Amino acid sequence: MHTPFSTFEVIPAVDVQDGEVVQLVAGERGTEKRYGDPQTAAQQWVDQGAETLHLVDLDGAFEGERINSAAFETIIETSDVELQIGGGIRTAEDAFELLELGVDRVILGTAAVENPDIVAEVSEQYPGCVMVSLDAKDGEVVVSGWTESTGLDPAEAAGRYAELGAGAILFTDVDVEGQLEGVNTDLVGRVCGAVDIPVVASGGVGRLTDIRTLKDAGAAAVVVGTALYEGAFTLDAALEAVN
Repeated sequence: MHTPFSTFEVIPAVDVQDGEVVQLVAGERGTEKRYGDPQTAAQQWVDQGAETLHLVDLDGAFEGERINSAAFETIIETSDVELQIGGGIRTAEDAFELLELGVDRVILGTAAVENPDIVAEVSEQYPGCVMVSLDAKDGEVVVSGWTESTGLDPAEAAGRYAELGAGAILFTDVDVEGQLEGVNTDLVGRVCGAVDIPVVASGGVGRLTDIRTLKDAGAAAVVVGTALYEGAFTLDAALEAVN
């Protein structure tokens, strides 16, 4: 069984929309800032010491089917670091296809909320390779590209998915996503406290202290996007800050 995050990791995000790397503010379509070619970005982070890359098909998340597959397949074929990928993975077949291509973890968000059994189904064949994405807005889990509220409490939901066999939880605080204004550790701490599997935190990181704060709250890793692309700090400095 695959056991990721034996030490705390800083994971660069490669979020792709229309074939380009972008970062959204608070998950809102139309707020994106563009940062060029996905493969170039991925290689840049690997060269700077990333041990894992976080790949997201943003068009897939909104449309409900994988749209930027071509951009990611090149990264999957050429990369020798761990890869976790999400966005538009709605069926077990989608997940199996990506895991067979060599992805280390598939991120299931909307699919896991709408059909929790998919977590057990994929985990049975690929133990430890399902990461369930819980995105919270106003303290509730949201789905479909952050547009629909489910009324679910993130910590309770995390516990449920851990029981179904999830290998990790990705917890995104949408309220602070892409704004570089700091993190909400209370919510992260509650989710971490609810499960024995790794929780990867995402959203709001703007300074190195935010990364240390998330580590102290119990997160096993942190996904960083805007702060790295905007040069708020380097990946090297982030890795040094936590190790």
